[in-house]
Amino acid sequence: MVEPQPHRVTLPNGLRVVLAPNAEPGSTEPGGPPVVGISVHYDVGFRSEPQGRTGFAHLFEHLMFQGSESLEKLAHFRHVQGSGGIFNGSTHQDYTDYFQVLPSNALERGLFLEADRMRAPRLTEENLRNQVDVVKEEIRLNVLNRPYGGFPWILLPPVLYSTFANAHNGYGDFTDLERATVDDCAAFFDTFYAPGNAVLTITGDIDVDHATGLVEKHFGDVPARSVPERPSFAEPFLEGEQRDRQQDPHAPLPAVALGYRLPDPVAELDSYLANVVLGEVLSDGDASRLQQRLVYQDSLVVDVHAGAGLMGAPLDARDPDTFTVTAVHSPEVSTDRVVEAIDSELDRLATEGPTAEELSRVTARWSAGLYRDHDRLISRTLDLGSTELLHGRAELVGELPDRVGAITTEDVAAAAKALRPETRAVLEIEPTGDSDGGAA
Repeated sequence: MVEPQPHRVTLPNGLRVVLAPNAEPGSTEPGGPPVVGISVHYDVGFRSEPQGRTGFAHLFEHLMFQGSESLEKLAHFRHVQGSGGIFNGSTHQDYTDYFQVLPSNALERGLFLEADRMRAPRLTEENLRNQVDVVKEEIRLNVLNRPYGGFPWILLPPVLYSTFANAHNGYGDFTDLERATVDDCAAFFDTFYAPGNAVLTITGDIDVDHATGLVEKHFGDVPARSVPERPSFAEPFLEGEQRDRQQDPHAPLPAVALGYRLPDPVAELDSYLANVVLGEVLSDGDASRLQQRLVYQDSLVVDVHAGAGLMGAPLDARDPDTFTVTAVHSPEVSTDRVVEAIDSELDRLATEGPTAEELSRVTARWSAGLYRDHDRLISRTLDLGSTELLHGRAELVGELPDRVGAITTEDVAAAAKALRPETRAVLEIEPTGDSDGGAA
């Protein structure tokens, strides 16, 4: 895991730029393979979309690949793939990212492509209608026609949260998607896709001065626009346990999800990281608490997972964020029995904390996983960009192993103690289809 200090540049139009070369200028160390990573993180996600426009941030991610000011539809694809590169984008609670990995001699091509669509994507009625259909089909494939498709990230938030921003379905409602107009898209672009609302990250085999010159050449004339003040999405904690039950015609077995509010990942980072470690103690590997208790000892569930982050990854959102525990169990085992066993393990950790051996094992494994991920250029690029956007400090990526390693038994015990029944949401999944799952 290469962790040189990132270099920063802010253009006059407000674009923030993070440059992380494989080696510092003047270093005698090898610079790594001749590959570069480019990402652009825009400060707009599911929680930014207005009421009546569910799924709009995700829809717009698709539209950004449909051509731009200088390029026709599919040209972006051809230019990246023709250079031997890869590309994609994704929508999260608080940001939307776009990335490319290219040979280092194609750096300027990648920067031109990102700058061109930041300047003016090709928003047409044809592109809009086509991408609405694509998103609807994606929802059918990944949610409506898949076992546990919206579990828990779509179905749990309305039970745990009360505001539209935090509770609504970010994947999208078909009615809202079909009502979208080109004017809506243009307004969304003007509001959220300004250079001052974005972070450009460049990593890998780069010379900082040369890359900075290319950034200024291609992004410097993207017009500056006003950046919206980000609203607070804070809301009160639950004052009593909330429950809901959803039917799933494709699920072969019942399931349950528990949701709890986490400490603010920005303002209370160390408390948040204690919950990251708690999740690892609870369900990471066969030796974890919930695996041992619910799977091997009591045979209550066939699958269990616990962790910080609604979307399945920690440190991927601002406040409020969610700690989840999910379990799939047989019909002969009641949901209450599963929940009682989870509560029992949380109570034991709240009282005793994890053992020194447990703590050492899970923190070492988590840190090793982070190092392993960051050997991949694309993971390093995306994490530096998202951390710069959410925390204002891309350097945090390199500090996380030490900060997680400093988490104590008492810290984890305090995190477990805060996960109380009176402040949580409980979502049950009830299978309603045929036992054989029905026809494909």
